[in-house]
Amino acid sequence: MIDPDWDSILRRDGPAVWRTAWRVLGRASEADECFQETFVAALEFVRQGKAVQHWRALLQRIATTRAIDRLRRRVTQRNREAFLDHTDDHPSPARLPHEQLESKELAMRLRCALARLPDGQAEAFCLFHLEDWSYREIAESLSISTDLVGVWLQRAKAKLRELLADVDPATVLAKEVPHE
Repeated sequence: MIDPDWDSILRRDGPAVWRTAWRVLGRASEADECFQETFVAALEFVRQGKAVQHWRALLQRIATTRAIDRLRRRVTQRNREAFLDHTDDHPSPARLPHEQLESKELAMRLRCALARLPDGQAEAFCLFHLEDWSYREIAESLSISTDLVGVWLQRAKAKLRELLADVDPATVLAKEVPHE
């Protein structure tokens, strides 16, 4: 077994792995911890003698799983106010303070709703909608069929619609600011 070039892997795939954790968690400090956990888990994976064909896919999948686990723990441990008040968000100067607060609250509600989804659905949802993975990439990473990816995504969307039924999509879309 040849040891992987961890420096190259870290330089090449590390930023994408950190962004994956940050998108799910919304806090830089937790994303940092999740990032470290991801690479420790990858090291253990290699030590078990398993071959890795696509490092970024493996690392992003581990990061997504770890981030969802952290999100679930956070949602069950803290009340809504503590969760909202400590969000490590990067405010946009193009948005008014009340819009930033509303955006923060919507992100918090989405994270709480994601934490209530079954593992496969939450992971597929995050990889598809947050990381722009294709059905095929998700299916390969999760060792399932592309049809099942579609089923899980549909179920996740239906459950999220139910959990976020009081959110007006037109209001959310009207407040979105293009990414710079």
